[in-house]
Amino acid sequence: MADSALAQLACDEPTARRVTALVSETLPDEAVCSCYEADRGWIAEIHFRQPPDQSIVRALVAAAGADADALTFTSIAERDWVALSLAGLTPVTAGRFIVHGAHHRAQVAANAIGIEIEAALAFGTGHHGTTRGCLLVLDRLAKRHPKRPIAPPAMRRDKKILDLGTGSGVLAIAAARIFHARVLATDIDPVAVAAAKANARRNRAGAWVEAIRADGCRGLSSRPPFDLILANILLGPLMRMAAPLARSLAPGGRIVLSGLLPSQANAALAAYRAQGLMLERSFTLDNWVTLLLRRGAGRGRRK
Repeated sequence: MADSALAQLACDEPTARRVTALVSETLPDEAVCSCYEADRGWIAEIHFRQPPDQSIVRALVAAAGADADALTFTSIAERDWVALSLAGLTPVTAGRFIVHGAHHRAQVAANAIGIEIEAALAFGTGHHGTTRGCLLVLDRLAKRHPKRPIAPPAMRRDKKILDLGTGSGVLAIAAARIFHARVLATDIDPVAVAAAKANARRNRAGAWVEAIRADGCRGLSSRPPFDLILANILLGPLMRMAAPLARSLAPGGRIVLSGLLPSQANAALAAYRAQGLMLERSFTLDNWVTLLLRRGAGRGRRK
């Protein structure tokens, strides 16, 4: 069998994310990218099914503002492709949640909520501070009944949850598992939708998670109002969708906003306060801010 290749770059987190994003966008059919925190800094990894033109890859790394000379290439056997795509990722703990790969399945404690993400679908593994922040919010919301990981009265089984921009489906699966509630998971990327569906089935949440392709808030007006909305995306889309997301929120419902740098949090907060939402909690994790906001119980969906 022909060898494949692994490119690695040791750098800081912003650089690692720029590099993997640019390579993923430029070479979507040739490479699988991931990045993770190591002992000292971050590692950006690019897996190629066939040995790539190294000069092109180095040029992309340089275009992302990284040191192309620091990029290393290693030849790996084709049979190791799937196993190595997440081999460097350690399980992520966020409250009762543990996000892990199949190779760490045995390490999940019996009283934890394990979420297994397929190695070949390396995006959205839970390692990023924004995803971990959302998982911590979910865990705290559910802890109103600390003796068992089910929903408090405000999040009963008949309630509806939206995971906007679901990626690999980590947050949708987590919400379905801890609240035992229906979750609509949307993403504009059909590959992400397929990944979310596969991961939901793998994690015994296939009956609770409906994953569909959708562009932002389009089509949500025909859905019942949601009691909880998870929006782990970027500041620009979050601000553009403030009004339609607020309209999609049920009275007394909550929305979790993430994907925000500390310098962006006030702008996002102002946009949603203008829609009648109140800040319930804000915290920073790995230099990323997660906001939990709530609609007043007397405010219904706007027409």
